[in-house]
Amino acid sequence: MNRRKQIYEGKAKVLFQGPEPGTIVQYFKDDATAFNNKKKGTITGKGVLNNRISELLMVRLGEIGIPTHFIKRLNMREQLVREVEIIPLEVVVRNVAAGTLSQRLGIEEGTMLPRSILEYYLKNDSLGDPMVSEEHISCFSWATHQELDEIVNMALRINDFLSGLFLGIGIRLVDFKIEFGRWYNGDDMRVVLADEISPDSCRLWDLKTNEKMDKDRFRRDLGKVEEAYQEVARRLGILPESGPSDIQGTKAIQ
Repeated sequence: MNRRKQIYEGKAKVLFQGPEPGTIVQYFKDDATAFNNKKKGTITGKGVLNNRISELLMVRLGEIGIPTHFIKRLNMREQLVREVEIIPLEVVVRNVAAGTLSQRLGIEEGTMLPRSILEYYLKNDSLGDPMVSEEHISCFSWATHQELDEIVNMALRINDFLSGLFLGIGIRLVDFKIEFGRWYNGDDMRVVLADEISPDSCRLWDLKTNEKMDKDRFRRDLGKVEEAYQEVARRLGILPESGPSDIQGTKAIQ
């Protein structure tokens, strides 16, 4: 296989030039980071599981009319996606008080919010991804008013759909982070959901026990990180019941 051109390497993924113009190959790593890259580690099999989980969720969202960058899964660790111009914002949707929201406002973790809250963070690791307002976004032209309206509408629809989907398998969607990009198709431009949706980017709690089933297990040294990711995959019907051996030892084609 010919060596591919690497375009970008982030904390959890590597992007390669795709086989056709306008496409990107997205490779999911086992690397794990937290606290703006201050804590680093490895979660065995995470890349395989996140690839499969994100594939499933992107496909399901596409079925309800949410435009995404996803095209198809290529293998255990890679998927083919449309090349997009990433809008430099992380959009966080919160349903339950947790993480930085609890810390900033002194709200007890686990408190149900009166309604879902949307927050925006500037994608800039060197600045620590600071929270920004719609005024900042408009003033500095990170997104137009129309784009922001589309982002808000899609984020709320995504939240409604995913909350119901996870509820159906005994998981509470506490909060999640998503990103959007501009997809140029000839003379047309469309804002689409990009990046990934996985236990890396969502807080997922067991509905009965409130046990954490996401990257907080890594952030807070709770242990059983791999098992939590596997359990999410099992409940989604991705990982067979036969256990961790299903994902260990998988390698991406280089």
